[in-house]
Amino acid sequence: MQGVTSPLAERPTRPLPTKPAGHVELARYSSLARFWSLLGGAARSGRRVTLVRGDAPDVCRRRIGGYALAGAGVFLDTARTAAHLEDGFAPHSALVALLAGDPQPLRDELNAHFELRVDFTLALTARRDLIARPEFRFVPIVAGLSSLPDDLLLDVRRLGRDELHLLIQRACGLA
Repeated sequence: MQGVTSPLAERPTRPLPTKPAGHVELARYSSLARFWSLLGGAARSGRRVTLVRGDAPDVCRRRIGGYALAGAGVFLDTARTAAHLEDGFAPHSALVALLAGDPQPLRDELNAHFELRVDFTLALTARRDLIARPEFRFVPIVAGLSSLPDDLLLDVRRLGRDELHLLIQRACGLA
């Protein structure tokens, strides 16, 4: 069909009127060109670039998924993970070490058997702020290979704006 293009192939041009709750500012005084560059880089890097449910195709907001970071044990929030263990403890040497104050065995287990899945919503506001809403989760590389309990909650620590921006640039193939 000639003349029909996918909504994702078009470059969105209508910024969000305000910054929605839960979004982090990555850069001020950004541009449509920078937003388009990130979307194009994500698509070329094999990431899933989709419309956010309810948005029109011309709105400058897209969901980007499919980026995984191996060896990401350093991103573990040890304090919150330890708090989860106090509610329902499952015996494992790395978890015992964490409760004793040594997070390294758990980080080593994560580095060996888990990857950090990074999905995010990327948007541009009318004030020209480049914003993102990240979603992080540790997932097993191969199910059942790790001896950690399946119901263990592994929280990701809060990332600074620069760390988050770098992860998004890497997910979009620009860093």
